[in-house]
Amino acid sequence: MKQKLAYISLVVQDYDEAIQFYTEILGFDLIEDTPLSQTKRWVLVKPRGSECGLLLAKASNDLQKSRIGNQTGGRVFLFLHTDDFWRDYHNLISKQVKFIREPSKEVYGTVAVFEDLYGNLWDLIEPAAV
Repeated sequence: MKQKLAYISLVVQDYDEAIQFYTEILGFDLIEDTPLSQTKRWVLVKPRGSECGLLLAKASNDLQKSRIGNQTGGRVFLFLHTDDFWRDYHNLISKQVKFIREPSKEVYGTVAVFEDLYGNLWDLIEPAAV
């Protein structure tokens, strides 16, 4: 059996502000933006070169709204690998992305933790050479 992770659902407050953040700030590609109803869209973004993407899902009730920005209880939620940590780190700093953990060299690579527009935590990682 062959399987792969295709999309990760990310609860957002607003489709357009989320698209703007992920495409203009993080540099992801907008793969699809298809209206499904008056209030629901199928919005996919993904980093260039990645097979897995994010499904941006607008919160539609109070329970979902309560999860915006805290989908993992304050733990790092997503891990963005890069081939050039310092290029991407300085690019994100120049776009006022908030880093909550400064860069450090770990056995697995160079890493720093940043927040997305809603407060979800991400690791920016350049994996160590194997």
